[in-house]
Amino acid sequence: MSKSLKKLVEESREKNQPEVDMSDRGISNMLDVNGLFSLSHITQLVLSHNKLTTVPANIAELKNLEVLNFFNNQIEELPTQISSLQKLKHLNLGMNRLNTLPRGFGSLPALEVLDLTYNNLSENSLPGNFFYLTTLRALYLSDNDFEILPPDIGKLTKLQILSLRDNDLISLPKEIGELTQLKELHIQGNRLTVLPPELASTADTCKQTQNRRRKIMTNRKRSAGNP
Repeated sequence: MSKSLKKLVEESREKNQPEVDMSDRGISNMLDVNGLFSLSHITQLVLSHNKLTTVPANIAELKNLEVLNFFNNQIEELPTQISSLQKLKHLNLGMNRLNTLPRGFGSLPALEVLDLTYNNLSENSLPGNFFYLTTLRALYLSDNDFEILPPDIGKLTKLQILSLRDNDLISLPKEIGELTQLKELHIQGNRLTVLPPELASTADTCKQTQNRRRKIMTNRKRSAGNP
């Protein structure tokens, strides 16, 4: 029998356990989990496969979080307070219902991996400081509604993985050539007819998964999960 949520909170507090896994528990409101926001010591919180629709502002109280996983919920909005998580390195918001990101979202100075796959985001969803996330190594934007990739993508110079599969992209900005550390670029399932010549500068190290120029318009099958 699985432990109760109350027991998980108590054990984490008493034993100073840094990781709390509350995945697949039918949770619809984080505020219903008594004591959760008193666990200021935890570094990892997994709430995937639940029924959350919002994230409360109290998330800022978990100031030592490095990994936060909300994969496969029904989250429609995030609080601005999420940017208070100054130690956060890995944020998974894949498979939710986000159509916008909060003001100040780019103020996460340690973030390395951001998964926004399977949401309702577009270029108009991104706050002005989104591309201040210059510590990002992996950015997953697949299965959203992007028609344009903003030129500021070139500011994310530490990116090694950029996944843009299954959007509505008709072109890529020349600034993508500034991503000199890029190793994987996933762009299948878009409406691209040409690639910017600047992309050639990363061609030696970057694999354009299933996107040889001759296949751009023919390979549009959706695939599940991150590469």
